[in-house]
Amino acid sequence: MLEKKYGTADVKERIVAITDESKGALRTLADREGYQTYVIPDDVGGRYSVLTPVGLLPIAIAGLDVDQLVQGAIDMENATAPGVAFNDNPAAIYATVRNLLYQQGKTTEILVNYNPKLHFLAEWWKQLYGESEGKENKGIFPAAVDFTTDLHSMGQWIQEGERNIFETVISIETANHKLEVPSDKDDLDTLNYIAGKRIDEVNKMAELGTLVAHVDGGVPNVRISVPKLNEYYIGQLIYFFEKACGISGYVLGVNPFDQPGVEAYKKNMFALLGKPGFEKETQEIRKKI
Repeated sequence: MLEKKYGTADVKERIVAITDESKGALRTLADREGYQTYVIPDDVGGRYSVLTPVGLLPIAIAGLDVDQLVQGAIDMENATAPGVAFNDNPAAIYATVRNLLYQQGKTTEILVNYNPKLHFLAEWWKQLYGESEGKENKGIFPAAVDFTTDLHSMGQWIQEGERNIFETVISIETANHKLEVPSDKDDLDTLNYIAGKRIDEVNKMAELGTLVAHVDGGVPNVRISVPKLNEYYIGQLIYFFEKACGISGYVLGVNPFDQPGVEAYKKNMFALLGKPGFEKETQEIRKKI
């Protein structure tokens, strides 16, 4: 499409490839066509790669401040460095609490947010912890909910379902925008008692009320306080989760940086599709099905 719109000669000025340093189809194409490239580090798995060119280039193109994102990560790196005392190290504390709860039978962790902009951060978090810890028949199952939306569908189960869960709540302290609830002169919806209140205040009371209810219902809650939703603090949050994931995996007794189980379905798929070199596997899997 780019070649059709801009012409073959001009298109290489509009494409940046993020690829392996020396191998792969995209590296071959980029070298052949003269595309500018950024390298994916060989020793960084995909789920840990958001602070490499894999994540930083798309974030920059989206118009966000990657300098602040990286600065936040650097500051969190310093705050969680090996020499930092345990009581002052948020990543070590989070990793420890998760494993203590796991030892008490809390086998599912639900990441909770009250801001729609955190939805896809939670999706990344599920892969980060699921792929890093789910090994050797061990690991906390990572789930995520967007509150208050998912309170309608999941609130009942969390409140009164099986008590094998705990929640980690990402709480944003200060909103970036101000929007107040209007007043209705006839008060037909009987909601004038919140007229003049900020939507953020209403949201925070929903957060606090839910937290108290779930704790009363036997669901331990871990609260992660984020001062503001911006690039700097998101950078801190990303690095915090990555560092804590590494610590937590080692405490659990697994390697948090490999993913051997993911290869099983890939090999089966290649065999079923008849990929060259998988002839023996194709015969074996067809016997099973």
